[in-house]
Amino acid sequence: MKHIVVISDTHGNIDERFVRYLKKADEIWHAGDIGDLNTYNSLLSYSKVKAVWGNIDDHKIRSELEKTIFFKCENKKILMTHIGRSTKKNNNEISQEIKKNKPDVFITGHSHILKIYYDKKNKMLCINPGAAGNYGIHFVKTIVCFDVDKEKIKNLNIVELSRNKSSNSIS
Repeated sequence: MKHIVVISDTHGNIDERFVRYLKKADEIWHAGDIGDLNTYNSLLSYSKVKAVWGNIDDHKIRSELEKTIFFKCENKKILMTHIGRSTKKNNNEISQEIKKNKPDVFITGHSHILKIYYDKKNKMLCINPGAAGNYGIHFVKTIVCFDVDKEKIKNLNIVELSRNKSSNSIS
């Protein structure tokens, strides 16, 4: 069994109130818009990290990471990218990846809006963890935590924090 923390849209900021969750993770999955290499390296100091680059990430991060990744966790197939199906171009690209890989779990970021649902057509759990950083339209900061136990996703929890500007940040 692996404990996973899914995070996205940090934009160069990791709220110290998330650190206790990040340290408990067997793996951190970051769905893009990391912000800078310091933020990425901070995540690596807490746990193993699987990440993709997002639209605000510069050439340094893009040279380290892929736009889209497909991997297995326990017996679950995972597909992760920053921008899911919000434009015709992305919809075509991602639809091809979904058709090719048939993931059990599809992770995206970008919208800054937490959304978790089951896509019946593609038979996959879709997770957008919302935004964990300070920049953007969101009113709260969110991450998603769960366990992957062979064939099952268990103990899925949403961690929601206020966007209190006075909270300390790491990165």
